Amino acid sequence: MEKKDFIEKLKALTAAEDILAVSREVNELRGQFEDYCLEQDRLKQVALLEAQERGESVDFTNEPDPLKEEFYAIFSEYKDKRNTLSSEKKLEQESNLRKKRHLIDRLKTLIESEENIGLAVETYKEIHESWKTVGDIPREKRQDVQSEYSKLLESFFFNLKIYRELKEHDLKRNFQLKTEIVQKIEQLLAVDNIRDTENQIKVLQNEFDELGPVPKEEWENLKNVYWTAVKAVYQKITAFYDSKREEQKQNLERKQQLLVEAKSAVNAADNNTETKDWEAATQVMLKLQEDWKTVGIGPRKENEELWMAFRAECDSFFAKKKAFYQVIKDKFDKVAHQKEQIVNQALALKDSTDWKGTTEKIIRLQNDWKKLGSAGQRNEQKLWKDFRSACDAFFDNKKAHFEKEDLENTANLEAKKALITEIEGYVVSEDKQQVLSDLKVFATRFNEIGKVPFKEKDTVYNAFKSAIDTHYKAIKLEGEEKDKVLFQAHLDTLKSNPNAAKMIEKERRDLEQLIVKQQQDINQLENNLGFVSKSKAGDALRKDVEHKINIAKNRIKEYKTKIKLLTNE
Repeated sequence: MEKKDFIEKLKALTAAEDILAVSREVNELRGQFEDYCLEQDRLKQVALLEAQERGESVDFTNEPDPLKEEFYAIFSEYKDKRNTLSSEKKLEQESNLRKKRHLIDRLKTLIESEENIGLAVETYKEIHESWKTVGDIPREKRQDVQSEYSKLLESFFFNLKIYRELKEHDLKRNFQLKTEIVQKIEQLLAVDNIRDTENQIKVLQNEFDELGPVPKEEWENLKNVYWTAVKAVYQKITAFYDSKREEQKQNLERKQQLLVEAKSAVNAADNNTETKDWEAATQVMLKLQEDWKTVGIGPRKENEELWMAFRAECDSFFAKKKAFYQVIKDKFDKVAHQKEQIVNQALALKDSTDWKGTTEKIIRLQNDWKKLGSAGQRNEQKLWKDFRSACDAFFDNKKAHFEKEDLENTANLEAKKALITEIEGYVVSEDKQQVLSDLKVFATRFNEIGKVPFKEKDTVYNAFKSAIDTHYKAIKLEGEEKDKVLFQAHLDTLKSNPNAAKMIEKERRDLEQLIVKQQQDINQLENNLGFVSKSKAGDALRKDVEHKINIAKNRIKEYKTKIKLLTNE
């Protein structure tokens, strides 16, 4: 049933002619409406908690409920009318009480003074009919008045023979009906719905009271059974509400404890410095929220206050968590931006055919990528996929290129192997110049053959160098000629190396370092000359130092000549 349905039903009830007659139904409807509203509030609380779990921003402002206000406006109007009618009914009941008192007095007089049985019966009937037409009297007087009237009736019929004949049947019938009512009351103990039990017990008690007397010999036992059943039902009702109050009390205490734990979790969150700390703290807070959902409602006012306080702690916790992760997100976004730039650079290089230079650039990009660290779970996987795809594209192209080149260079490999065999079989003659010329031709031919498969280049080069060096060693050279020839041979060998440019550059740097070292030695030796005294021993020492200086200068000259040879290549 929706709120509109409650309103329509309330309107229908309050439109009844006898609004007091529907008072019980109206009150029941109000109770059902309040239970419905309470359940809606509870469901709303659960929905709000679940929204927070998903990280959604939720507006918790309690907006006025026009349907709820309309319901209570109708109820308030009905209540005013009912109170007015109730006041009028009270006056009417007082008037009815006076009428019944008058009828009781007449019945007393009839019992005490009337001797004419026929007239007495007629008078009794007239009194009894009048009694039945009199409306309700105040409830607190009803039992006493009804009891007094019933006793007078019993006295009247006990005094009349005809009454005895009629009473015997009525007493048995009343006993049967009252016994059935007692059984219905006893059956209420098995009814689970307490509201239904409360309503039915009142109806059954009214029916029991309105029935006439029963046989005297049955009355005491029937009365005891009746009150035993009634008391058991009311004890059940009382126990239910006591249990409900105790349950609400326990729920309240449990929610108070959850609020304390939530406050503690919020305070402890200030010390969280790592994501793992926040993950653990979040699990604690989510567990508290789950526990809150499982706890039933407490007293309405306290329940609402506790919920607002608990919700505020949850909001505070998740606000702190959001701020923490925002800092991390900003950091990840910065790294992501930098990695996007690396990806773009890699994409720009993926189709390059500058295999050596591009390989070095991509390796630098890969190192830069590692140094940047993670860009966060949201960005890292996609960025890495794009970056790796670009790198793989280049290296796959490079691999395919060199595999193709290796196939093309197989013939060069065979040619160089054949040349090496030829060099190894070369016989050195006595003519040094001819040998030098032949060895240089070998080097030129080796260089002109071209590239060999990549995996074979070092093996082939080392075999060539070994063969050519063997012949240079076999030539008997001396002095500067030897140095120059051997250096030129060394240079020719370097040119045959697959990494010739790199090797020649290294040779040049080494020679420059040797020049610097010799110049430092010269400076030190010249400085030492200033401390040599003029004496026989000093002159000898001076000549030795000057000799060392000349050697160093000659070496510098030699090194510069070699650098010049390297530069001309």
